[in-house]
Amino acid sequence: MAKPTTEMQAVLDKLGALEAKPFSTLSVPEARTQASPADAAKAVQWDKRLSSNPEAQVTTKDITIPSPEGGLAARVYIPGGEGPFPVVVYYHGGGWVVADINVYDGAPRALAMGANAIVVSVEYRHAPEHKFPAAHDDAWTAYKWVVENIHELNGNSDRLAVAGESAGGNLAANVALMAKEQKTKQPVHQLLVYPVAGNDMNTPSYKENDEAKPLGKADMEWFVKNTVSSMEDSKDPRINLNGRSDLAGVAPATVILAQIDPLRSDGETYAAKLKDAGVAVDLKTYAGVTHEFFGMGKVVPEAKQALDQAVADLTAAFAKAK
Repeated sequence: MAKPTTEMQAVLDKLGALEAKPFSTLSVPEARTQASPADAAKAVQWDKRLSSNPEAQVTTKDITIPSPEGGLAARVYIPGGEGPFPVVVYYHGGGWVVADINVYDGAPRALAMGANAIVVSVEYRHAPEHKFPAAHDDAWTAYKWVVENIHELNGNSDRLAVAGESAGGNLAANVALMAKEQKTKQPVHQLLVYPVAGNDMNTPSYKENDEAKPLGKADMEWFVKNTVSSMEDSKDPRINLNGRSDLAGVAPATVILAQIDPLRSDGETYAAKLKDAGVAVDLKTYAGVTHEFFGMGKVVPEAKQALDQAVADLTAAFAKAK
């Protein structure tokens, strides 16, 4: 396994000091209440007395998106200036089991600021209370609502992208595929950050990062076990994106991966399959960083570089869509 950078290690050390344990050793309630990597990054930022500006100046508005099950919480990040703004529909990570829009604040806030876009960070139902495909159904419901209603929040649905991290990266990829299938408004870009894209846990990166923190192989097994009703479900094309043959015609993609991450090979394979299907892909694997690094731009230099890559690609896609 590769060695984390000094800055990444500082976050991992802080996570240890906050007594976070491997997910595979915890009950679901315990996993949901322990300190997150985002908490650790914030604590390192606090220790270094680093300002939370200018991103802190992005305003937010909490809304409820209507759904057949009652409603989905969402947080709308609004940049300064005059609209109508381009829009990013963002899906947080957490293995479909843990975390929420409060935990994943760093990335949507920084994307809103950097891309001068409204970012709608969407909550979805979690397993094991709501098994697969509940989260996928909610992700699609939220996307459709944003397409039809974002003008009321000063957003322009003709310049609309999807984004997500980890399990949320899988949701974003699925939304792009669903929009194509349904022949409805397609996103102009998809930002996929270490997405879950396969069901094979014997890939090179799974073997190499078996014991990685904050996400190892046993932790991924724990997430999947909690998410699916039976292991047969993990073969579903919505989870096993790498088994699909219908990728042609989806939106261009930015794929951001971490070297020290069991999911790295998933993302590399998906990026290659997109390219083979004629989809433009900007793929980069960041060395010396782990799963969950993306929202840590204040304290991990590679996270700032990855954010800059994402912002540049989104900005270019929005400009082209005018």
